[in-house]
Amino acid sequence: MNDANVLQISDTVDEDSCYEHEQLFPMDRSDAERIARVLKAVSDPTRLQLLSMIQRSSGGEACVCDLTKPLNLTQPTVSHHLKVLADAGLITRDKRGSWAWFAIVPERLEPIRALLG
Repeated sequence: MNDANVLQISDTVDEDSCYEHEQLFPMDRSDAERIARVLKAVSDPTRLQLLSMIQRSSGGEACVCDLTKPLNLTQPTVSHHLKVLADAGLITRDKRGSWAWFAIVPERLEPIRALLG
């Protein structure tokens, strides 16, 4: 490894300097757990693709039958990913005849926007 790429860390720490900064507080634990569940649900590339297709669909909803072909995945695989997103509260499911339609729940995406913004 090239020495220029190695981060040098001092063995001594000036403890007084730590007390000059403002005190920081973590986010509420229940909020962190809720956001972590949402982030876990969207951590899969296929799920992100599904969310983007549903969000961009006309009327803001999409039938599962329209989501399989663009991803080149089987219906059971797509249904599994949609279930994970629904369980996280990111999408709603509406059964119409033999097909399920999915829509985004915008307010559930706010925690992600807040973290990125």
